[in-house]
Amino acid sequence: MVSTTADQRELYLPLIEGIQEEPPFGLFMRNLVARTGARRAFMVVELANAAPAQDPAVIHVISPRATQEPPLDFRRLHALRLHPWGSLRPERVYELDEMLNYDDRAQLIVQREALSDMGIRYGRWLRISAGGAADAWLVLVRQREDFSASAVATLSAIAPHLASALRTLVALNVQRLQATLAHSALMRLGIGQIALDAGGRVMAADPLAESLLSFTPEPGDGAGRRLALLPETARALEQVCAEVARADGPGRVVRIDARRGLDLLLRRANLALPDPAARPEVTGTLRIARREDPGAGATTLQSVYGLSAREAALAQAVSRGEPLVEAGLALGLTVETARNYSKRIYGKTGATGQADLVRLILGGLAPLA
Repeated sequence: MVSTTADQRELYLPLIEGIQEEPPFGLFMRNLVARTGARRAFMVVELANAAPAQDPAVIHVISPRATQEPPLDFRRLHALRLHPWGSLRPERVYELDEMLNYDDRAQLIVQREALSDMGIRYGRWLRISAGGAADAWLVLVRQREDFSASAVATLSAIAPHLASALRTLVALNVQRLQATLAHSALMRLGIGQIALDAGGRVMAADPLAESLLSFTPEPGDGAGRRLALLPETARALEQVCAEVARADGPGRVVRIDARRGLDLLLRRANLALPDPAARPEVTGTLRIARREDPGAGATTLQSVYGLSAREAALAQAVSRGEPLVEAGLALGLTVETARNYSKRIYGKTGATGQADLVRLILGGLAPLA
């Protein structure tokens, strides 16, 4: 089948752009339903590394003439024990008769009655495999007449392109997971980051930085944004960015919000990014006062150091800056008991004193609990 300009515009380009959609491939699915004359359709995407209890992603599409009908129930279809979906040959288009169980007449009757009840008389199934990382099943149905040869040819033609898009989606999801893990840990510590060029232009910001800072669009047609700062602060930031970008050295601090006491630590960016990439020259790091839930932190200290519940609660309180005696009294301990607890805590953690204990806790897992 020769690819046309309409194919490129309506099917192939939406496949590429649809990787970024949530859920993915929505426009592609709507266009595919229109091109094939399908009444209703869905695509099920299952990731190989998903948890066993995680439901697959399902993208439902209904043609304008079927807006009063319910979406296809893929679970009900699956329960009919049609041709096992996992054994369908990838990128081959199957028609409805190939999915029915003609070897078991009783089951065949059940299948036909259920399909009729769902308004399905004609259908096409297409399995897409992403090299063991994911599988997708595309199902399109009609009610009054079968799909045309042109519609089936369209499905066959887009199959390898959909497989490529699915592989790209899986790879992108891995990167998204890695980024989300990093953002989650930094957010628990109250740390936000931005990437800048030597002129102070913001190229990217993580979620916490986005929530704490204000931005203005880059003047003119330039890409990126600028931090919304007072003029003198903006000039200081631009000057320090230019200096930091020129050579490795210690970080430089610029106070960007005196009212909130918000400082930005600027360092030369030495990030290993694959080509092609827009490489920042400076990274900016900010931090706000944020600590873990006291109960969660104490539980973590119990697990790491073998502390009792009260020992862990006392150590947690001390790590938050509370004086030992006052922290003990708040826990119902006498002054003498609190001091005895502290000795046991030092022995179990290996800390040489209260300051060393705080260092151990803040440098360990408790702040991430």
